[in-house]
Amino acid sequence: MRLILPLPGNEAFAQRMADAGGWELGALETRRFPDGESYVRILSDVAGKAVDLVCTLARPDEGFLRLIFTADAARSLGARKVTLIAPYLSYMRQDRRFQTGEAVTSRTFARLVSSSFDRLITVDPHLHRYPALSALYTIPTNTLHAAPLLADWIAAEVRSPLIIGPDEESEQWVSAIAERAVAPWAVLRKIRHGDRSVDVDMPDLSEWRGRQPVLVDDIASSGHTLIEAARKLPLQGFPPPVIAVVHAVFADDSYSRLRALSQRIVSTDAISHESNAISIASLIAADLSATESAAERLIRGRRPPEPGDAVEQAGFDSSPASDPTPWTTDR
Repeated sequence: MRLILPLPGNEAFAQRMADAGGWELGALETRRFPDGESYVRILSDVAGKAVDLVCTLARPDEGFLRLIFTADAARSLGARKVTLIAPYLSYMRQDRRFQTGEAVTSRTFARLVSSSFDRLITVDPHLHRYPALSALYTIPTNTLHAAPLLADWIAAEVRSPLIIGPDEESEQWVSAIAERAVAPWAVLRKIRHGDRSVDVDMPDLSEWRGRQPVLVDDIASSGHTLIEAARKLPLQGFPPPVIAVVHAVFADDSYSRLRALSQRIVSTDAISHESNAISIASLIAADLSATESAAERLIRGRRPPEPGDAVEQAGFDSSPASDPTPWTTDR
């Protein structure tokens, strides 16, 4: 049996997954103690079940300990295996030590996740210099791709599109989207000077004038590349572009700035955002269904579940964990 268990803020996505796969949707109670510590209680029966924790990691520092506590609680209560479903996977940026003394956080984060889960499923992680997630994670990983869904949306919603990618490294990805959408394509040349400083060199696109430009990218973080491209397209006689991205991070005011320069912005629901128009919940559900039997052979042994379902008595100086006082409640 499979239980889909959403972390706070992931309930709608988890519901779509559960509906797509015909699985049980679980429930979790969380809140914070006065000193900021997290309280976690799994309200569903996990014993003997494959438990999938659904948690997009767009802002990981806010709830990562809560995620780890939930995974550990599920295992101690008898879950058969615990999988992390992270539609967006964080801590992929710092993949080497650029300056003396820096933490290589991508590797540290991978070790922490690998120590708590049996398997990881994510969508279009920003790999940079890593050839695959297996170079980082010691647990089985599934990397799914949203490009076909972006292509299908473009083909259905945009008349006479011209697909434009953010940089030369995206050429293979962009060409695959264009082929599926039956459209011409081009890529920009991106010169990055820092996290928030990017120059964009726009090629001559005059042969496709009259088409609707569609800027595609795997992630819109600072949004600077997309903003610079959207500013330059009208200089070649094109209308404002449509923007289609997989991961809608849109830090600071980047979304409002980009919206002013574009016809429409759409994204997948890997990160909850007002631009969400393309659901990837069914993509993940299909992968879970297809690999369920194979994954059974890949479960690695961990500490056994705790005996029984006893509730331990707190000491005299302890605050009862079930104290309903609503200090700060996570919704």
